Amino acid sequence: MRIHLVVIALLLQISFVAQAEVYEKTLGNGLKVIVKEDHRAPVLVQQIWYRAGSMDERTGTTGVAHVLEHMMFKGTKDVPVGEFSRIIAAAGGRENAFTSYDYTAYFQQLHKSKLPLAMKLESDRMHNLLMSEKEFGKEVRVVMEERRWRTEDDPRSLMFEKLMATAYQEHPYHNPIIGWMADLENMTASDALDWYKTWYAPNNATLVIAGDVKAKEVFALAQKYYGGIPRVKLPQRKAAGESAQLGIKRITVKAPAELPYLVMAWQAPTLRDAEKDWKPYALEVLAGVLDGNSSARLNKALVREQQVAMDVGTGYDSVARGPGLFLLEGTPREGKTVGDVEQALREQLALLVRDGVSAEELQRVKSQVLAGEVYKRDSVFYQAMQIGQLESTGLSHKAEPVMLQKLQAVTAQQVQDVAREIFNDDRLTVATLDPQPLSDKPKHNPGAAHAH
Repeated sequence: MRIHLVVIALLLQISFVAQAEVYEKTLGNGLKVIVKEDHRAPVLVQQIWYRAGSMDERTGTTGVAHVLEHMMFKGTKDVPVGEFSRIIAAAGGRENAFTSYDYTAYFQQLHKSKLPLAMKLESDRMHNLLMSEKEFGKEVRVVMEERRWRTEDDPRSLMFEKLMATAYQEHPYHNPIIGWMADLENMTASDALDWYKTWYAPNNATLVIAGDVKAKEVFALAQKYYGGIPRVKLPQRKAAGESAQLGIKRITVKAPAELPYLVMAWQAPTLRDAEKDWKPYALEVLAGVLDGNSSARLNKALVREQQVAMDVGTGYDSVARGPGLFLLEGTPREGKTVGDVEQALREQLALLVRDGVSAEELQRVKSQVLAGEVYKRDSVFYQAMQIGQLESTGLSHKAEPVMLQKLQAVTAQQVQDVAREIFNDDRLTVATLDPQPLSDKPKHNPGAAHAH
């Protein structure tokens, strides 16, 4: 009981802190500016999130969101190629960017006195990007090399790509973020420019500033640097879904690898209404029960006791613009097969569906979730990340304390119910890596070319 009271006290404290320090304002051009004040150190992070990721791409131009992310570092009229990164580094900061299925984001971490500099640079490339054919040609080759190195030469990544293309037949999550090689080979500078002109606009972006700042001053700076950028008429987004699966799907991927590998993926819901939904929260807890740490069920049963697997894991993300997957993965121990691992995983799921979870397991997972939240709040960067991700996937940063409370409120019955519903073969895609002999040729390694 004492632990439970401590958990509640911490939860209330976190909720209060989360609500107390976040300020929001939308500029006249539609740019939403969110400020999270954290005065523990004289640093800040600027993140700009565009609600355009690989799920918004069209057939024939897959990978363009990520290619444009690379091009955003290739210069404007005022900031020549390579200068953006050099200026930030000279100011003692660091910067980078990332593209996902759901969004593309750019960030800088700097001393608090450098916010005007960061805003000046970031707002400039929001609407003044130069699209040189020469730079585009170089950069698309870098991305193709990255695809070879990170996907085609990496058997697990390759298998995951094939799994996504099998599990999602209608939804654009079917396509890899980095794009299909044929699309990259045929991509032009005008494809990237079209993408930029379509989506890179203040009314399709969220600016998140976190750190040792005052909200009022940030809003004034945002108005100065971003306020004059014109809004753009955004295309109407058509809702994309995925029909219910009509039976189990199985694929085998043959690739040079040392070990076989298994992934089981079930269609699963993601968070649409932070207040009313319960299944995504129950699935988060379920993932923790199965895999949260070394004492969690799968590791204990399959790795330590039965010794059927070398490693096992789960994957589930409740926050996404599209539908979700609940993943189980495992590598067979020597002398065991992927079939043995699948059978052992199925036995664990059957036990869970039949007997449910204990109060002790539930409490362990909830404490872990809470500890994770406390830990995240140690980092200004992750505080900003959480805000940007929620805003860019159609939720709100105001959902953060609600989500924590809803996670803490998940019951053992809900975990058992959601397991019974989700772990159904009609929702399941199984991918198996069939290892082929490894060649002697060295792996691709494009090295420093992948800073962005």
